[in-house]
Amino acid sequence: MKVLDPDLKTIVHIPNVNARESTSDKIKEANEIMSALGDWQGEDPATGFHLIRRPDGRVLKVADLVDDDGPRRDKVIGALKNPAHRNDRDHVDIIIALGMAKEGFDWIWCEHALTVGYRSSLTEIIQIIGRATRDAPGKASARFTNLIAEPDASQELVVDALNDTLKAIAASLLMEQVLAPRFDFTPKDLGPKPGFDYGPAGYQEDGKHANVGFNEKTGQFHMEIKGLVTPSSPEAKRICQEDLNEIITAFVQDKTVVERGIFDDETAPQELTQLRMGKIVRDRFPELTDEDQEAVRQHAVAALNMTQKAKAMAAGVDDPELKGSTAFVDGVRKFALSVRELDIDLIDGINPFEAAYSVLAKSMNEQMLKQVEAAIAGKRAGIPIEEARDLAKRARKFRDERGRLPDIKSQDAWERRMAEGVEVLRRHVALNPNA
Repeated sequence: MKVLDPDLKTIVHIPNVNARESTSDKIKEANEIMSALGDWQGEDPATGFHLIRRPDGRVLKVADLVDDDGPRRDKVIGALKNPAHRNDRDHVDIIIALGMAKEGFDWIWCEHALTVGYRSSLTEIIQIIGRATRDAPGKASARFTNLIAEPDASQELVVDALNDTLKAIAASLLMEQVLAPRFDFTPKDLGPKPGFDYGPAGYQEDGKHANVGFNEKTGQFHMEIKGLVTPSSPEAKRICQEDLNEIITAFVQDKTVVERGIFDDETAPQELTQLRMGKIVRDRFPELTDEDQEAVRQHAVAALNMTQKAKAMAAGVDDPELKGSTAFVDGVRKFALSVRELDIDLIDGINPFEAAYSVLAKSMNEQMLKQVEAAIAGKRAGIPIEEARDLAKRARKFRDERGRLPDIKSQDAWERRMAEGVEVLRRHVALNPNA
């Protein structure tokens, strides 16, 4: 009830009876939700909706799609599908469903999708969120809440109990990516793009500013990034324009990536953004040249991290007028202006899971958080030879830029990791001269 706001038009999805979050009694769960909302006043004979009187005297109309009683359920579904009430905001207030409410009605007034228990299907999650993101007169915002059972810190294999949590985080990151405006990344100083608004000061050609433009008609951002590799082949260009979300999906659904990104302090962001994302791109697109693979990797990381930074900036906006449709746009601009200039090294140095860790750190008790962090850190394996080769390539670039090789005793975690990779590769070559 801390997250179920009766003032918002809400679909509540209770968990599958086999889910960890379920009490295995779906009828009791639906009844308890209604009891918590207020005093039951009976059913509307025309619609079958439950009438719940709130403490303030207001009567809520609640549609129960959990009840298996055929005639009663058919009456409720018929009332929800009735086209005469499609534009009537007051027709129903809350819908309680077990699945994702596939019954073929379109409720444009839904402002909150509250889901209890993790949904394993990304398609189902998109459909659930789609319920709340329909346009309706006067609806300025929508929210999606996923409630999952907190792992039991007393469990011996506490990390295994985190699977649902990690999957829910992955789903959240993917949905933010799906709903975010599209990005058009270019190297610096290629000039403004037609149709883009670059803010009150306009496009700055002095080379000292990070230019960020937004096209309101297409919902697309143009962002200049210093050091960005541009795709050269038609296929690489197509991937950067159309398939970045598929790459990001593979990245955030990699359990090791999420575990290390959230819970392992020793993991440098570049291990995730350069090594892990780089391997995903190479595995998915082996036909691309090394340069095009790097271009795709950079574009995918930039899209993911810009979305995360914009979301964090937008969340910190105090002006209520900026909380609506412009919040994300303003968040992107605010982040771009908060750094001296956007470059690919800065973007690679952002941990995409920073926000997720902040949420978990607030919701988990300190003992369990430490237990999970220790368990994840204990799973760190030695550096595989393929990863060592990739680290050695990054070390060579480091040497070219700074005139020295990475130091294995450096305070910087990424520099240490590169040095470790070079050492592993050196030992491998010494033991296998013909490798």
